Amino acid sequence: MTTALRRLRNYIDGEFRDAADGRTTEVVNPETGEAYATAPLSGAADVDTAMAAAEAAFPAWRDLIPAERQKVLLKVADRFEERAEELIAAESENCGKPIALVRSEEIPPMVDQIRFFAGAARMLEGRSAGEYMDGFTSIIRREPVGVCAQVAPWNYPMMMAVWKFAPALAAGNTVVLKPSDTTPASTVLIAEIIGGVLDELGHSRGVFNVVCGDRETGRLMVEHKTPAMASITGSVRAGMQVAESASKDLKRVHLELGGKAPVVVFEDTDIPKAVEDIATAGYFNAGQDCTAATRVLVQESIHDEFVAALAKAASETKTGPVDDEDVLYGPLNNANQLAQVKGFIERLPAHAKIEAGGEQVGEKGYFFAPTVVSGLKQDDEIVQHEVFGPVITVQSFADEKQAVEWANGVEYALASSVWTKDHARAMRMSKALDFGCVWINTHIPLVAEMPHGGFKKSGYGKDLSAYGFDDYTRIKHVMTSLDG
Repeated sequence: MTTALRRLRNYIDGEFRDAADGRTTEVVNPETGEAYATAPLSGAADVDTAMAAAEAAFPAWRDLIPAERQKVLLKVADRFEERAEELIAAESENCGKPIALVRSEEIPPMVDQIRFFAGAARMLEGRSAGEYMDGFTSIIRREPVGVCAQVAPWNYPMMMAVWKFAPALAAGNTVVLKPSDTTPASTVLIAEIIGGVLDELGHSRGVFNVVCGDRETGRLMVEHKTPAMASITGSVRAGMQVAESASKDLKRVHLELGGKAPVVVFEDTDIPKAVEDIATAGYFNAGQDCTAATRVLVQESIHDEFVAALAKAASETKTGPVDDEDVLYGPLNNANQLAQVKGFIERLPAHAKIEAGGEQVGEKGYFFAPTVVSGLKQDDEIVQHEVFGPVITVQSFADEKQAVEWANGVEYALASSVWTKDHARAMRMSKALDFGCVWINTHIPLVAEMPHGGFKKSGYGKDLSAYGFDDYTRIKHVMTSLDG
């Protein structure tokens, strides 16, 4: 007997709908490599309908006092907590994430982030009113930008959806959100939750819409005449395409793209503690994280000791089924990503050495062993390009100057970390490292109050924090004559 596939649908103007032309794609469970659901492969008609719904809902949502938008987001956060097990199950099945880790590491911060932006809705700041010309008073209005076209990635589909819709809705915008074609399940459930809250509180459900589909669907959204802003978390290539498409009508663009985080370890660091934390930050979520600690630079005096300890840590790191509470990570998200990671290993230069892992694990699904590669040079492919898998590379540097040169010597500039007991050195490095975030003696913690975003080919704009909230607003100058 063949088990019927679950049917996911778009959420447009408060209704669950199939694609207008009936097209679908299969959704695969990466733990088994088998399809378990279908999702709409949305086209131009679906995008038009969603944009029209968001546009129609915008004036009333924009004109709400901030306290009313705050009520919506606070209730959404409450619903996330109440329906946490449903969200966990959807995310785990769709992404292959360990259930225990989704419960402990994703649900609490997502709820906190929604509540943070609920508060931010009532904290719009601007320069004080004043007279800058005799007889006139100037004030600043901070307003929502309009309809936002948002595209979320497959590595954290649920959390990245929160990072997008929460600040956008808090600021008074309406949203059309597209999840990745490989991970639509939790986003569709989020639409059900938000739609229910909007309906309960008497607001148009067109405020928030979800359109499933592929890259072509995303392109149609970005090029559509309605959105005032396009926001994407994804690859550098995708970000460039979005920026090019948006330039045709000068849409505002918010890009959070790839990363190649340097992890700079000096000889005075606590090696066992550093290895433990770096291995966790490198292998968490199977290394499928733009900020993952996967490019380690170690001072040459401790290189051999560090590599041996890291290889041991890798051998003790466990990957496996989502219901195993002892695993740190599950499978890679999809077959293409598994092939990409394997390709990096297969193309390693002769001078590279695999210290641990380096192979696929299991007979089904997309599991890959925790891997450590040493002996690498600065211009090696695996050093310069994002692997997005459970692979940590190690290079040996001579001094601080070389460490800075190699750390900055990539096209990405999202996150970095420095490991040292020397405070002055840590301060010098935090200034010299050309990355949007510098962690000192830690790697990967994020908080709602602080910004996340990079430079160079890692994109522009910020997620989280008041800076991320500001990105979803526009500034208007109003000048009044005092003559009456």
